[in-house]
Amino acid sequence: MAKSPKKEVVSDETKTDALKIARATQKPGQTKEQTKLIAQGIEKGIAQYKKQQKSKAREQDRQRKKVKSAASAAAPESVNDTPQTAHGSKLPWILLVISWLAFAAYLFNQHSG
Repeated sequence: MAKSPKKEVVSDETKTDALKIARATQKPGQTKEQTKLIAQGIEKGIAQYKKQQKSKAREQDRQRKKVKSAASAAAPESVNDTPQTAHGSKLPWILLVISWLAFAAYLFNQHSG
């Protein structure tokens, strides 16, 4: 059996956006029917764009999963020598505080001297 082509369902949000765009670009003397036809064309364009973006996202997801599975298969789980804590390392924060204190001291000495 052959698949029957699906009729694309366009969301109400897309329809209103398309109508807004069509009205914004409306020329003087243009009839309502012409504006509706332009809005329908814009709807089709938006629907096609969304379809392409979904397709790209699916393909990127497939590639990401493929790379992830290849990486996990190539390198079996190794045991970490350093235990990871939920809070991470405190060293960067300590260095940050020390640098800010040194900077504040430098500024204080510049103004008082």
